[in-house]
Amino acid sequence: MRTPETMDVEDKRSVVERPASKGQDVENKVCVRRVSLGEFSADRMAHSLNEWLWQHKFWLPPGITWEDMKESEDIHYPQPRDLLLSIPFALILVVIRCIFERAIALPLSAKLGVQDKLRPKAQPIPVLETFYTMNCKNPKEGELISLAKQCDLPLRKVERWFRRRRNTDRPSLSKKFCEACWRFMFYIVSFFTGLAVLYDPLQPSLFWYYLLELSFYCSLVFTLPFDVKRKDFKEQIVHHAATIFLISFSYCANYIRIGTLVMVIHDASDCFLEPTKILNYMKWKKTCDSLFMIFSAVFLISRLVIFPYTVLYNTYYYSMEIFQPFFGYYFVNTLLITLQLLHIFWSCLIIHMVYKFMLQGTMEKDMRSETEESDVDEERENTMEKEKNGIAHFSNVTSSNYIQRNGIEPLNNRAHLTNGHVKER
Repeated sequence: MRTPETMDVEDKRSVVERPASKGQDVENKVCVRRVSLGEFSADRMAHSLNEWLWQHKFWLPPGITWEDMKESEDIHYPQPRDLLLSIPFALILVVIRCIFERAIALPLSAKLGVQDKLRPKAQPIPVLETFYTMNCKNPKEGELISLAKQCDLPLRKVERWFRRRRNTDRPSLSKKFCEACWRFMFYIVSFFTGLAVLYDPLQPSLFWYYLLELSFYCSLVFTLPFDVKRKDFKEQIVHHAATIFLISFSYCANYIRIGTLVMVIHDASDCFLEPTKILNYMKWKKTCDSLFMIFSAVFLISRLVIFPYTVLYNTYYYSMEIFQPFFGYYFVNTLLITLQLLHIFWSCLIIHMVYKFMLQGTMEKDMRSETEESDVDEERENTMEKEKNGIAHFSNVTSSNYIQRNGIEPLNNRAHLTNGHVKER
């Protein structure tokens, strides 16, 4: 039963609680309003950014708008939204590659006699391991001397430790074989698909060909941290980025023919490069040298002759006779010139290797590879040690033969007295 006292307490409590609940309602409404305003501003920014990015003056020649690029029953144009499928397709290609390398390429390497080189492991030395992981993998001479003093080890042993430690991080021969097999299979498929598209450019085939190429180069970007790294790693990154932008822009702006021609020209020489690597890993020296000469000819002709005279000339000079220069004109030609500069860089390496082959009669190892350089240092050191041991052994043998021929006994068969005279035993 409620007494007057309890009724007064409850009334006071309700009076105190009512303003608090109204205040909370107001705060909740303010928070909801702020969230809605934030979402509205974000949507508005995204919408304005989207409108600015897809202005027709960026992508299309003067006098042409996106209204002219709309599809109809008889005419079909590439749609930029189609390229969004390249991301999931790239992930699918990564999965297919992992399955292919483990189920097909790796057993094939064992059957073809591709064996990983046994490299000695570096001994666990905490000071050197910390420096290797935190500072650099290839220390200078002053740093090697300092590390040798800290570990109380000879300088030669510290150098050998870093060399062996770098070798453990380098990819094995079977891994390079598997990667070359995967790329060879793709380049063969993409090259003949590109030829078919150039011969009969139907819209569905163009879409799937572009999607295949763009997905492949996106998958290469995804697997960059795990792929075999060579000395031209930075140039490879620039090449992949330029290729992805060029494929995307040519598809969105409907430069399909020129984009397809660029991809076919690049795939033509890559079809010979990857089997050359495979034969090199298999130690088929003569076949590898012959195929490398074919690759060199195809690369130099396609990249230094066909590409500039059929692609760059049309995009840089001939297109100005049809349309006035616009942003897409400068953007596409910048990407194409970037690719041409990379072609010149790689052509210099190839010409140098061909020149060495003509002089020596045997193909030089891949100049881009870092593994061979380290192995040469290890072999050179072992050769020097063997030569020293051979010289010591030769001197011992010749001295013993000379003593025996002259009838002189070795000193270890004589007893030395304290006065310096020798007494026969």
